[in-house]
Amino acid sequence: MPGIWLLALASCAVGPDYRPPESHVPATWSGLGAAAGSPTRLTTSPPVELVAWWGTFNDPMLTSLVGRAIESNLDLRQAEARVRQARASRGVAASGLWPEIDTTGTYSRRYSPAPSSGSQGTATASPSGTHTGGTSSTSAGATSTSTNLFQVGLDAAWELDIFGGVRRNIEASTADMQAAMEDRRDVLVTLAAEVGTNYVNLRGSQQQIDIARKNLQAQRHTAEITRKRFKAGYVSALDVASAQAQVATTESQIPPLESASQSAIYSLSVLLGREPGALLPELSTETPIPPTPPEIPVGLPSDLIRRRPDVRRAEAQIHAATARIGVATADLFPKFSLTGSFGLSSTDLNTLMNWSSRAWSLGPSVSWPIFAGGRIWWNIQVQDALQEQALITYEKTVLIALQDVETALVAYAKELERHKLLSEAVKNNGKAVDLAMKRYIAGKTDFLSVLIFQNTLFQSEDALVQSTRTLTTDLIALYKALGGGWEKESQPGKEAKARPF
Repeated sequence: MPGIWLLALASCAVGPDYRPPESHVPATWSGLGAAAGSPTRLTTSPPVELVAWWGTFNDPMLTSLVGRAIESNLDLRQAEARVRQARASRGVAASGLWPEIDTTGTYSRRYSPAPSSGSQGTATASPSGTHTGGTSSTSAGATSTSTNLFQVGLDAAWELDIFGGVRRNIEASTADMQAAMEDRRDVLVTLAAEVGTNYVNLRGSQQQIDIARKNLQAQRHTAEITRKRFKAGYVSALDVASAQAQVATTESQIPPLESASQSAIYSLSVLLGREPGALLPELSTETPIPPTPPEIPVGLPSDLIRRRPDVRRAEAQIHAATARIGVATADLFPKFSLTGSFGLSSTDLNTLMNWSSRAWSLGPSVSWPIFAGGRIWWNIQVQDALQEQALITYEKTVLIALQDVETALVAYAKELERHKLLSEAVKNNGKAVDLAMKRYIAGKTDFLSVLIFQNTLFQSEDALVQSTRTLTTDLIALYKALGGGWEKESQPGKEAKARPF
C-alpha cells in the first residue's frame, strides 16, 4: 500500500491543467461581399496555402529578395537567438528532475598550543628544537600538537518532484519555447510583407517616372509646335508660355519620384542585412509592378486562429502562465529529498586512498514552510493574475487578427473597383488628347483645351499606376493578415528551418 500511495503522488502535479482557450469567430468573412463582381476571386475553398505567397506574383526578383532576406535579415537572426535562449532555459528547468552530485577535496592543518601550567618553572626544549611525532615540548609536562587532514568525497542530493513543481516549471518553459518559435514566425511574416511592399513601391515609383518622362516628351513636342505656330502668327505668346509652364511642372515631379525610388532600394538593402546602396546596381532598372493573381484563397476565419503566429504565440503564453500557477502552488507542499555523501579522510596523504579511510552517509530529508508571511499565497495570486492577463491578450489578439483580415479584404476589393474605373479614364483621356490636338492644329479650338486634356491624361495615368501599386500592396497586406509567409514545422517541438521554399 505505501508503494502505491507514493506512486500516485509521484504522478500528480498540483495547479490547473492547461486547456486551449475557446475562440468565437464568425463563420465567414463579411469583407467578401465588398469584392462582388471583381475580376479577382476571393475564395474560401480549402486547402489554403500561403507559405510562400510571393510566388503567386511570378516575379523572380521578388522571390530572390524574399529568400535573401530570410537568410540574412538581422531581426530574424535576433528572433532565432531568442528561440535558442528559450530552448536553453527549458534545459535548465528540466535539470531539476535529476540528482545533483558535487565533488570536494580539502586539505587543512590544525595546530593546538599546549595549555599553560600556571606555575613558574624553567621550560626545557628537546635537544633538536623540533616537533617530534606531531608534538613538541614547551614546558614541564605540557606539549603542543599539529595535525594534517586530507579529505576527498562526493555529495549528492535529489529532490523528489512528488507534487509536480519541477514538472510544471518544465511545462512552462516548453510553452515559452513555443512562444519564442511563434515570435520568430511572426517576424518571418512581417519580413516577407515588408520586402514585398518595398519592392512594389520601388516598381511603382519607377513606373511613375516612366509615365512622367513619356508625358514630358509629349508636352515638349506640343510646346515646340506652339512655338512654331507663334512664329507663324497663328497663336499668341500666352500659348507658348502656358506650354512651357506645363513642361516645367511635369519635369518638377520627377525628382521626388527618383528620391522615393532610391529610398525603397535602401530599405530593401537594409532588410537583406546589407548596406543601403548595395542593391542599387541590381534594382535601378525599371520593371513593371508584379501583377496580382486571378484567385486569392483567404480560407475561413477558423483557419486564421491556427495560421496566425501572433495568435499561436498568445496561446502559448496562456499555457506558460497556467503552468506557473502550478509551480507557485507546489511551494505550499513539503519537499522531499534524498541526500548522501561518500568520502575518504586521513591525516596521512599516503593512506588517504585506503578503504579504511572511507566515510559515508545516506538518508531522506523533508522541508515544509510553516510560516512565510503569506509569500506563497500571494505568489499564487500573482500567477493567477498573469494567467488572466494572458487570456485577455489572447482574446484581443484574435479580434485584431480578424480586424486585419476584414480591413485588408475591403481595401483590396474597393481598390479593384477604383483601378477598373481609372483604366477606363486613362483610355478615354488618351482619346480626348488626340482629338484636342488635332482640333488645335486645325485652328478649331484654343490651346487651353489642349493643356487641360494633356494634364488630365497625365494625372489619370499617374493615378492608375498608384492604384496598381496600392492594389498589390493591399494584397500583400491581406496575405500578411492571413498569416502567410512562414513555413510549416516539420516536427513538433523543433525549430523550423529558416527557408520556406
